[in-house]
Amino acid sequence: MGANSSSISELPDNEYLKKLSGAEPISENDPFWNQLLSFSFTAPTNSADLKLLEEATISVCKSLVEKNPRTGNLGSLIKVFLSRTKELKISAECQNHLFIWQAHNALFIICCLLKVFISRMSEEELQLHFTYEDKTPGSYGTECEDLIEELLCCLIQLIVEIPLLDITYSISLEAVTTLIVFLSYQLFHKEILRESLIHKYLMRGRCLPYTSRLVKTLLYNFIRQERSPPPGTHVFQQQTDGGGLLYGIASGVATGLWTVFTLGGVGSKATAQLEQCSPLANQSLLLLLVLANLTDAPDTPNPYRQAIMSFKNTQDSSAFSSSHPHVFQINFNSLYTALCEQQKSDQATLLLYMLLHQNGNVRTYVLARTDIENLVLPILEILYHVEERNSHHVYMALIILLILTEDDGFNRSIHEVILKNITWYAERVLTEISLGSLLILVVIRTIQYNMTRTRDKYLHTNCLAALANMSAQFRSLHQYAAQRIISYTCRHLRRYVYVLDKLYFPHSHCSTLQHCFSTLSDNGEELLSLTCSHILRSYAASLFSLLSKKHNKVLEQATQSLRGSLDSSESPLPDYAQDLNVIEEVIRMMLEIINSCLTNSLHHNPNLVYALLYKRDLFEQFRTHPSFQDIMQNIDLVISFFSSRLEHAGADLSVERVLEIIKQGAVALPKDRLRKFPELKFKYVEEEQPEEFFIPYVWSLVYNAAVALYWNPRDIQLFTMDSG
Repeated sequence: MGANSSSISELPDNEYLKKLSGAEPISENDPFWNQLLSFSFTAPTNSADLKLLEEATISVCKSLVEKNPRTGNLGSLIKVFLSRTKELKISAECQNHLFIWQAHNALFIICCLLKVFISRMSEEELQLHFTYEDKTPGSYGTECEDLIEELLCCLIQLIVEIPLLDITYSISLEAVTTLIVFLSYQLFHKEILRESLIHKYLMRGRCLPYTSRLVKTLLYNFIRQERSPPPGTHVFQQQTDGGGLLYGIASGVATGLWTVFTLGGVGSKATAQLEQCSPLANQSLLLLLVLANLTDAPDTPNPYRQAIMSFKNTQDSSAFSSSHPHVFQINFNSLYTALCEQQKSDQATLLLYMLLHQNGNVRTYVLARTDIENLVLPILEILYHVEERNSHHVYMALIILLILTEDDGFNRSIHEVILKNITWYAERVLTEISLGSLLILVVIRTIQYNMTRTRDKYLHTNCLAALANMSAQFRSLHQYAAQRIISYTCRHLRRYVYVLDKLYFPHSHCSTLQHCFSTLSDNGEELLSLTCSHILRSYAASLFSLLSKKHNKVLEQATQSLRGSLDSSESPLPDYAQDLNVIEEVIRMMLEIINSCLTNSLHHNPNLVYALLYKRDLFEQFRTHPSFQDIMQNIDLVISFFSSRLEHAGADLSVERVLEIIKQGAVALPKDRLRKFPELKFKYVEEEQPEEFFIPYVWSLVYNAAVALYWNPRDIQLFTMDSG
């Protein structure tokens, strides 16, 4: 580094870095530090350059690791930085560009060195390197034993106390990045770190009093989405009077200063997308997620999680509770706006999940918003584009919907919000539809994708739970939403009978069933009643009775028989028995959802009754099935009641006339004839030891999304490269 560095490739041969990592101790007052910290070269903003920087840093670090026990130069560099940060606030107020520039450069060097140290040594070894001094080789100084804690505390103070200006943007970003690097020990361990020196420093001692201020600042950084200043904005201008040695050193680099992480400063295509966002907001959010997911100490709960769980709206004038030591206030309107606007990123969706799940104040505020569509629509878009999203992002979006649907007020209000021209929904032109009906369409589409592609039981269970929570409040369902509820149920009824065919008649050579399925359209609706009635008539009237009496035994025998028919073939065995159980679960839940709607809001949903009547032949085939018999009672009653009224009305009825008869019948149907079932209500509960899921997920986001941070993928132990 130093004044004459101009490219990453020159770093290993740089005379100043050689001296820093050499055998000669350098005192804190040596003029060398001014020379070392007056460097400039093009900012690394793509993975190739970042990899080069990593490799260049490693060569310097190897020498420093070897020599530092005798020189203590790492400690000296940190002390130089600490001494300069004491006047940063004044420097910002006085627009002292030079002072801030050199402090930033010192921190950047520390961060680069730390990243390599942490990836290659234990916390205990790192702590030793912070304690070495130049008095005698390997000696332990008394005044610097807590240099790590002092540096951590200084970084937090820098983040929360230095005003965010153009000239301080880079050093604020660097402080956030360095804290992430300090915590990156987790990346190099397969197991979740439950006892860590860095965690201990951050969760108690000198750092603890800053907990709420740090969380608040990181949240506001996310909310404000401040873009990085244009290159050169925070560079001091050359002094006309000469300005002394340091001004002379730096005067020629106003346009080439290494504004580290100032994206867009280099004409790189890799940064085009990042240029549209705020690197400080992104990095702050990642740090916040990492801090919030640190494991509790045996005697100390995670204070950062406590702060996230308890912060309040600035308009909330109630007294702070003594049971929440890290409570603070923040503008919920600004937070809500930022959350709505940023949902395209995994990390923003994860933050929304955490706030809804853990902070009752935020959840109450969100559910009371009259523009809830601004939050729900981006979540639905994530689910709609499920093929393009990673599974964790889809899970978080789905769980957010599940949490929201736990509230009856939400379930009612979404049917009152009318949307126009949903351009991203491609299956059908939706010129006008309620938010509730759109939500139903997207969730059913997600279940369908999951059942045909990923076959993840967790995913379809949560999708069905969200629909079930909403079902009692279904109102004025769009005809397409009503049709999809019924047709999706029919799809599984049809699949159910198909699997029965494979299980009970594995040696049958009849191709009628396969022929029927091959001639179905994409929706598979034309031959539904024909197929099911054909199968039921062809097999036996006692089939469902057989199911109820000998279900498990028959499944086992049928599966063994099917295995035998494969002989020595290496083709994988279709697990029809498992298929049957999954399909039964889905059918049962869909029937309960339909039943819940008919029982609680039949008169509000003529389109659902219409769709049900249209497919009544298929539903009638299952009225005596032992797994569905109880729930089919109400559905069968509704079908019979409205079918009778339609028969009395005559033949060749128009759609409009049928709907009119349904609306009249809904008023006439005695409600006491419908059997009451327990209300369908599902509540999201985190799994035991949620850190086993969330910590690898958060660090995969850091690995993939942190601005200008590179780790060698071969060194990562916490997750596999395709899990993020």
